[in-house]
Amino acid sequence: MASFSVFTKPWKETSPRELGVLVRGMGFDALEFPLRPGYQAEPQHAETELPKLANLLAEEGVRIDSVASELTPPVFAGCAKAGVGLIRTMFMPPAGEDYLVHEASFIAALEKAVPLCEQSGVKVGLQMHYGTGATNTAEMMRIVGRFDPRFIGAVWDAAHSGFAGEAPEQAIDLCWSHLCLVNFKNGFPCFMNRGADGEARFRQYMVQGPDGLCPWPRAVRYLQKKAYSGTWCMPAEYDDCAPEQVEKYASEDLIWLKKWVNG
Repeated sequence: MASFSVFTKPWKETSPRELGVLVRGMGFDALEFPLRPGYQAEPQHAETELPKLANLLAEEGVRIDSVASELTPPVFAGCAKAGVGLIRTMFMPPAGEDYLVHEASFIAALEKAVPLCEQSGVKVGLQMHYGTGATNTAEMMRIVGRFDPRFIGAVWDAAHSGFAGEAPEQAIDLCWSHLCLVNFKNGFPCFMNRGADGEARFRQYMVQGPDGLCPWPRAVRYLQKKAYSGTWCMPAEYDDCAPEQVEKYASEDLIWLKKWVNG
């Protein structure tokens, strides 16, 4: 049976038990947790706080499938103790600087993380993201493809693949060897203004699933054709959306995603 998770970044102030009730009430059976400063568990205390959080969520019928966090020993240890199998990370170097220098530095950091993966049984997943760094599937695989997929994997993101102008079938083929998680959100570029130099400025505008550039039904069909068996994660990211609407939008998007995944 397919598993669906939601990234709980929008619910920073919610207590662990309330978070479990909220996630379950939206229709999810799992979550991706932002293991970051200020959240219900923090990276420096992950070894004690993350297992405690996982136990409280489990009482509400929800598990932690992945975390978005840093690649440090306490995070790996916390994930291992809490039964969390994946740490999601991104590569986003400063704009305008030497890309290859920053890429080499990031690859070196992943190489240092591999022994932690081996010791803990926890995988690292690199997610593509518009802007700088690994902005499309090929750039993501340029980094990830040199590693053993048991330790370093690829996180394909529907929205950012759409921003890159990718056909989902081609993108999924490119990262299939290392694919460890799929993110289903969506968006489109939105014109902002013209700069002093006359150049048009755009921003990436995050919207509900049916309204963005990436065709979710096509992506789902192709993932199923290739027998994808991992978690279907929804980042619940929406622009110009009041906090109280996020739960509604995420619930509606989950219903739409399940329609295609479950037939």
